[in-house]
Amino acid sequence: MTTTDDTPRPSAHDRLMQAAMVLFYNHGITGTGIDSIVQRAGVAKKSLYNNFASKSDLVNQYLQARHAEWLDLYRHRLKAANDPAQRILAVFDAYQDHAEFAYERGFRGCGLLNAAAELEAGDEGRTAVRQHKEEVEAIIAQHLTSLLPTDPDRVTALAAHIAFLLEGAMARAGLDGNSTRVVTARAIVHDMLKVL
Repeated sequence: MTTTDDTPRPSAHDRLMQAAMVLFYNHGITGTGIDSIVQRAGVAKKSLYNNFASKSDLVNQYLQARHAEWLDLYRHRLKAANDPAQRILAVFDAYQDHAEFAYERGFRGCGLLNAAAELEAGDEGRTAVRQHKEEVEAIIAQHLTSLLPTDPDRVTALAAHIAFLLEGAMARAGLDGNSTRVVTARAIVHDMLKVL
C-alpha cells in the first residue's frame, strides 16, 4: 500500500514499533497499554500479535531499537573524531544528541535505564540494558587503550570512572530535561584526557 504521494507506507511492524518507542518513552512501559500502541500505530490489534509474540517481545525489540539508535548517533559523531580522545568525547556527544532529540513530551533521561527501572530483576530486558551500558564502557576502554597501551589496569579503572560520569550526567540531564549535565561531564572528561 502506498500513500497519496507514492511514498511506501511503513509496515505494520514498523508502525507498531514507532508507536511503542514514542509511548514507552512518554509514559513508561507499564503506563502504556497495548490498545494505545495499536491506536497510535493505526493498525488492528491482531497486527500486534502477528508481529510480536507478546508485549514482552515488543518491549525487548524496543530496547534493541533504542540500543541501535544510540549506536547510530555514536557512529555519526565518530566520523568527525580524529584521535582516541575525540573518540571518547564522541560518546558524550552522542548522548548529548540523544538528550536534544525533539521528544513529544521533552527529554526524560536514558530510555533504556527508564525501561530497566520498570522491569523485574532477571528480566531479559534488564539484561539487554546492562549489555548496552557495558558496550558503551567497552567503547570507552577501547579508545583509552590507544592512549594508555601499556597500562590495562588504569584503562579499566578510567573507563569505569568515565562511564560513571556519563551515567550520572544522563540521570541528572533526565531530571533537568536538557543536555547541560552531559555537556558539563564532557568538559570534565576532556580535561582528564588532556593529562594522559
